[in-house]
Amino acid sequence: MASATLFPNAPDVSATDYCVFGLATCFVRDGGEVSQVEVIEPIPSSALEALMKGIPTSYQWASGKNLGDFFGADEITIPAEFPSDAKLCENFAERAVAASRTYKRRPEAQVLIPLGTKKEDFNYSTEKKRVLNAENMVSAEDNVKQHAYTHQVL
Repeated sequence: MASATLFPNAPDVSATDYCVFGLATCFVRDGGEVSQVEVIEPIPSSALEALMKGIPTSYQWASGKNLGDFFGADEITIPAEFPSDAKLCENFAERAVAASRTYKRRPEAQVLIPLGTKKEDFNYSTEKKRVLNAENMVSAEDNVKQHAYTHQVL
């Protein structure tokens, strides 16, 4: 018997589907001040495989979970192992669905962090700060200088 779907727009995703959720250290700019915030994010399989190779990351740790651990019948609940002051990332539900699909596509990635386990030995670094509300200001200096004959027919 198939389990009920969690999302009406994603009938292929169920509460028993696997996903990795990480606790990331991010920053928020408020005026001239930058403050630290902990964010819970789903991690797709390709990103997890890159993290396992030792690239610097803002993830303190990650845990293999079922989607049902976060998504109940009516609301999102944060499992007890995550800090009580941690925030959910923007578009959490959509990103969790997308990330869980990557583990369906590459089930061999599920062995990197088995269901119910936690991995804490990432190459954790906040040297390059992840600013969540940063605005990208584009200027004329950002344009690539091209040769004068680039768009001319010779």
